[in-house]
Amino acid sequence: MISENLLKFRKGKNMTQEALAEAVGVTRQTVAKWESGESIPDLDVSGRLAAALDISLDDLANAPADEMSPEPAMKGKHMFGMVTVGDKGQIVIPVRARRVFHINPGDQLMVLGDEGQGIALVDARLFMTFTEGMKNGF
Repeated sequence: MISENLLKFRKGKNMTQEALAEAVGVTRQTVAKWESGESIPDLDVSGRLAAALDISLDDLANAPADEMSPEPAMKGKHMFGMVTVGDKGQIVIPVRARRVFHINPGDQLMVLGDEGQGIALVDARLFMTFTEGMKNGF
């Protein structure tokens, strides 16, 4: 998994193997071996790789391919995969999405919708702060 993630995140940052190797302090051949799965980086080097790629160590080790955005222009944008709507309309927010957006049990989310755009979930406190600001003219 690290080999696939390393390759996708590196390409997503439009980095060459040489540039990544230089940022981490290894040779290009070492990066090539990691990406091919021939070897894996140790924990210290993995931390440097994650820092160079601006990702978490957990993402480097565990991010499923369908959760990665290879487009550098999409920084801050995420695709967390699909969810299934249950019989009563419930959905389960993927763990990675909950981590990225700091969603914890008991948090309230505002459900917003636009028939042309879709549904959005927004932190209820943020939404209320925004609406109060609008009401008070900021």
